Amino acid sequence: MNILEAEFIKGFIRMCTDGFLQGWHERNGGNATYRMKPEEVSEVKEAFQLEREFTPIKTEVPGLAGEYFLVTGSGKYFRNVELAPASNIAIIEIDSRGENYRIVWGLEGGGVPTSELPSHLMNHEVKKEATGGAHRVIYHSHTPNVIALTFILPIDDKVFTRELWEMMTECPVIFPDGIGTVGWMVPGGREIAVESSRLMNKYNAIIWAHHGIFCSGEDFDNTFGLMHTVEKAAEILIKVLSVRPDKFKTITPQNFRDLGEAFQVNLPEEFLYDKK
Repeated sequence: MNILEAEFIKGFIRMCTDGFLQGWHERNGGNATYRMKPEEVSEVKEAFQLEREFTPIKTEVPGLAGEYFLVTGSGKYFRNVELAPASNIAIIEIDSRGENYRIVWGLEGGGVPTSELPSHLMNHEVKKEATGGAHRVIYHSHTPNVIALTFILPIDDKVFTRELWEMMTECPVIFPDGIGTVGWMVPGGREIAVESSRLMNKYNAIIWAHHGIFCSGEDFDNTFGLMHTVEKAAEILIKVLSVRPDKFKTITPQNFRDLGEAFQVNLPEEFLYDKK
């Protein structure tokens, strides 16, 4: 079969295109990875080039040994993924120790996976363990309203979670575990990868101060939908704060408790603190 006809590749391309159309991926900003299912690997394996050498990941992810990932390329533009997928994305194989990877398809004409591959893979390893293998997508973008909030709100999980929950009734239902936050760090390195993966044990969405957001999900729709919801809530909050520095009305802690009971979601009390 034509590898580009595989449903998981079409879904990955659509997510990249949708993110670009939202304005989240200027130039070569953002990256995405997908942990392939065994049946998907079997479906496209005839197209793999297995003679290529392995390259160090620059971290260790033994929980992902032998796995295959669909990834965006370093320096590649999301706007070009739909136009020329074989030149802008790739399938990589992780070796038997979880220390190296090799490209088995894609990035025609040269190139390497996203420079934030260590962060992605460490997050994948955490989410694979935490969700019993259910989560397969890690998506990072430069959502402008989320980034703007990191300049005016404390970089604090409780503050970001509560403020975004208050913007739309659906928010605590869509991300009931809350939002994690990471203070500014140099992207692409081990330090930010370690901090992000630590938070991924608790959250499905993590905000990098002055940089963007990382989201994890079971599939492309859920992951994109989570990011879209967080960014929309951030946009509403920016609009509210541009009119007045406080809220005349808002959703109260008891309102949230009632919502959690009605929708059968557990909303942690740590986010339902009384504001002074």
